[in-house]
Amino acid sequence: MDKRKNWIAVASAEHARFGRDAARGFMQIGHGKLAPLKRIKPDDRVAYYSPTAVYGVNDKLQSFVSMGIVQPGEPYDFDMGNSFIPFRRDVIYLPAQETPITPLLDDFDFIENRQRWGYKFRFGLFDVSDNDMRLIALAMGSDLKVLAL
Repeated sequence: MDKRKNWIAVASAEHARFGRDAARGFMQIGHGKLAPLKRIKPDDRVAYYSPTAVYGVNDKLQSFVSMGIVQPGEPYDFDMGNSFIPFRRDVIYLPAQETPITPLLDDFDFIENRQRWGYKFRFGLFDVSDNDMRLIALAMGSDLKVLAL
């Protein structure tokens, strides 16, 4: 039995891309909070959903922007300057095409009410089934073998 979990993390696309494109890929949750990162374990899969392209701007991007595998190690703090020291986890991001969520909404297990599909995203991080992660990976063109899906 696969003990890996699948996570959807929520951040603006600019923030998710920053972590994806860094020399050492990383993830942050909820503006650097530690507690959510403690729920995630090495080898877990993570997809970043971005409701907006730019933090604080209601531009309705509503797309998945990155997909990766959490690396060994514990969450760690990182000094970004100006007294901002968020917690991070290392992630290896896979090649993936950014893709809108709306064509996938009817197929997700985690959506209980189609009229309120965005509700779960308010938590910033939640786990999903292998089926849901597979749907996201297929839509993004990610390698299912690397993801072990």
